[in-house]
Amino acid sequence: MELAKSTYYADPKVTPLEKEVWEADLRGKIEGIREEFPRTGYRMLLAHLKRNGFKIGERKLRSFIKKFNLQFKAKRRFVNTTDSNHNHEVHPNLIEELSITGINQVWTADITYIRINNGFVYLAVILDLYSRMVIGWAISKRIDGKLALSALEMAIKRRKPTGGVIHHSDRGVQYLCGEYVAMLDQHGFHKSCSRKGNPYDNSWTESFMKTFKCDEVYMFNYETYLDVVERTPQFIEEVYNKKRPHSALNYLTPNEFENKIKVDYQDQNQVGPAMKL
Repeated sequence: MELAKSTYYADPKVTPLEKEVWEADLRGKIEGIREEFPRTGYRMLLAHLKRNGFKIGERKLRSFIKKFNLQFKAKRRFVNTTDSNHNHEVHPNLIEELSITGINQVWTADITYIRINNGFVYLAVILDLYSRMVIGWAISKRIDGKLALSALEMAIKRRKPTGGVIHHSDRGVQYLCGEYVAMLDQHGFHKSCSRKGNPYDNSWTESFMKTFKCDEVYMFNYETYLDVVERTPQFIEEVYNKKRPHSALNYLTPNEFENKIKVDYQDQNQVGPAMKL
């Protein structure tokens, strides 16, 4: 047609009033999404908008966000939660280059801190690596083996694994102490640890922790222990597991993804689409 590429992709002719209405509508939708998911970046915004029937391309959305200064930068804080200075047995990394084909194949575990006015509160979580669903969690003012064990007990109670699940964690003493290892052995888990000083070996759980901090803790400015115990379960169970689309799951929520594979494969022990780590 002998048209320039820029002409072909140019916006259709609209009046200034129509453009103003469209922009106001888009800003309203973005602000509505950010009320529930404050730290949402442009990729996740795009997924939310498409799920709600709003048609816009990635390039146009990024330009729009920049034009109206809708970017968000989270505050960053750091506290070391991994104590690897101990004499407990450290296990090899069993999931490096592993293809994940179903739920209850690999569980990953980690601990993070939550800063409050008079100190810290700690959150331990366990994710099913295939669906990215948080299947176990626990909150405590102490970062010890009991905290990690409580999260594991919740995950076992919910999933009722029959044995052979790979449990992957860092080298922290909370995951390698006698009581925790005994629980893993009792339920037939294969034990796996990250390499020394390598956070990328458990990047999936680290990613959840970052989402939790940015979308919840920093935005709602947790100040007391009561804030933590009241808001954290609601974020995990109602927002992250049920409402927040995940890019690794083709922008389904963990809950939607697990429901889909149950419909597609009926039996959770059957092999699903492989997910290469």
